Amino acid sequence: MQDRPPTPTLDRVAGPADLRRLSDRDLARLAAELRAETISAVSETGGHLGSSLGVVELTVAIHAVFNTPADKLIFDVGHQCYPHKILTGRRDRIRTLRQKDGLSGFTKRAESEHDPFGAAHSSTSISAALGFAVGRDMGRPVGDAIAVVGDGAISAGMAYEALNNAGAEGRRLFVILNDNEMSIAPPVGAMSAYLSRLWGAEPFAQMSKLAEGLEATLPSPMREGARRARALVTGSGHGTLFEELGFDYVGPIDGHDMGQLLTVLRNARARATGPVLIHCCTVKGKGYAPAETSADKYHGVAKFDVESGTQKKGKGGPPAYTKVFGEALTDLAARDPNVVAITAAMPAGTGVDIMARRFPSRVFDVGIAEQHGVTFAAGLAASGLKPFAAIYSTFLQRGYDQVVHDVCLQNLPVRFAIDRAGLVGADGPTHAGAYDIAYLSCLPGMTVMAAADEAELVHMVETAAAHDEGPIAFRYPRGAGTGVTLPERGEVLTIGKGRVLIEGSDVAILSFGAHLQPALEAAEMLEAEGISCTLADARFAKPLDMDLIRQLARHHRAPVTVEQGSGGGFGARVLEAMAGEGLLDTGLAVRTMTLPDRLIHQASPAEMYEDAGLNALDIAARVRMSVERRETVVPFRA
Repeated sequence: MQDRPPTPTLDRVAGPADLRRLSDRDLARLAAELRAETISAVSETGGHLGSSLGVVELTVAIHAVFNTPADKLIFDVGHQCYPHKILTGRRDRIRTLRQKDGLSGFTKRAESEHDPFGAAHSSTSISAALGFAVGRDMGRPVGDAIAVVGDGAISAGMAYEALNNAGAEGRRLFVILNDNEMSIAPPVGAMSAYLSRLWGAEPFAQMSKLAEGLEATLPSPMREGARRARALVTGSGHGTLFEELGFDYVGPIDGHDMGQLLTVLRNARARATGPVLIHCCTVKGKGYAPAETSADKYHGVAKFDVESGTQKKGKGGPPAYTKVFGEALTDLAARDPNVVAITAAMPAGTGVDIMARRFPSRVFDVGIAEQHGVTFAAGLAASGLKPFAAIYSTFLQRGYDQVVHDVCLQNLPVRFAIDRAGLVGADGPTHAGAYDIAYLSCLPGMTVMAAADEAELVHMVETAAAHDEGPIAFRYPRGAGTGVTLPERGEVLTIGKGRVLIEGSDVAILSFGAHLQPALEAAEMLEAEGISCTLADARFAKPLDMDLIRQLARHHRAPVTVEQGSGGGFGARVLEAMAGEGLLDTGLAVRTMTLPDRLIHQASPAEMYEDAGLNALDIAARVRMSVERRETVVPFRA
């Protein structure tokens, strides 16, 4: 274990109330120790480091000024909440972050009263804060509501919908814009410090004109810096957008200057009567050189050595599905100039950064805006291009109306590349791709595929490109593949046709997607027990391979379906199709294996699937049980 830094001031803090007894100078010392503690903890657990380091001073200042947890502090996304957790009675568990039975990597209501609203997706904080503000004004035991939202998260449509509603309501609430896309250079920082002092003496309504007048008198470099800082979030350089929405705009201020933060927050809390937006500039990864100098600012890291910043590499092995997809898409794009890719602020996470390096003009990052991204892809398809919308399963949920209304109702050939399908490990249930099979398979005209291994993924990229008859989706999991040999080029699969891998005579396992390997292990267990097992890969949830399903139903005693998704998905479609054709009328013992109707909490993927009852032992046991029940049931005879 690495040496842990001394933290004498932090050791005196058991909760936010202790911060309010500290002097401003002690609060500055506390922030330095909190940063060191955060780095030390994440070096042992991995997680979202850069975003947490960027809000250390801001987190300390908010808890010191506001009366949390009576005042409700809501972090947007929540991946920057590690310092908050340390300060709110969870320091003794902070080294269990993102582990089985440990602390969540995001805010979580069930975990602490200091997490009033859970968040792991972006752009929800302002809406939630307004809900708390209304609750307060209707007599609920709620104090102030404070939303901390990043410059990326505030770019999403939902955030602007909330700003518009909050401004129209006119209720007292605080939105702190954590802007880590730029830092304040020294001269602009000096102007910012001066403005923060003025805000302590003037009514909010006079601040906009005062700031405009001050900017006009600044020397050219400082004037331009101030204008750019304000224009970054206002679009006009004068706070007009937020003011027009009904907010008092304060900023920009230096989010790492404890004096500025405390001055502005105290004055805002003392004098605000309506909604206030405080523009706070921070540096992602602040205070840890490896993070500050890294291209991704250590957004998500594995365990690492604190002194060098070197992250621990995983064991060598098969390539990740995401990388296989990115390389297959890039190869396809090299052969077809109509292929374009869309990502919603996740180019590396979805693998489209590989294509972007080679064909930058054909890759579009729409920001944290899945709804727009889906309709944008629909427009691209309508123009005759071949769009691949690469979006995590759990994030595609946010664009579902657009999938239905803008893609499926118009039968446009948008290709949905759905990463992070199934259970995802340390990110827990908020990022689990549990529902896409069900929510896509019900849509008219939609074709739904799932890759059983990385070679199948390559084939499905090629198949999607060739499919112009309507929308098509293919899903694949997080993490490394199975180690199969990759084809030089994918084959175009026959739509709606599966494949049989093992021929047996007693029972059948029909797998959909990446759970084929556990299904294979289960089949081998059953064979060792003398139970002859057929193993098939469905490939398609829609359209179903009815020839394959009929064969399995007529020649096997106990067909079992297996999938990495919720109920209502592939298995439900198979049962409905079999019932429609009368294949269940003879008392056939069909069973479906899906994720259970409950959340599966963070752990390793293997532990999560064990919790879900979906490992190889579970599959073999379900087949065995079905055989035993089938042998004791007398088929109904009319």
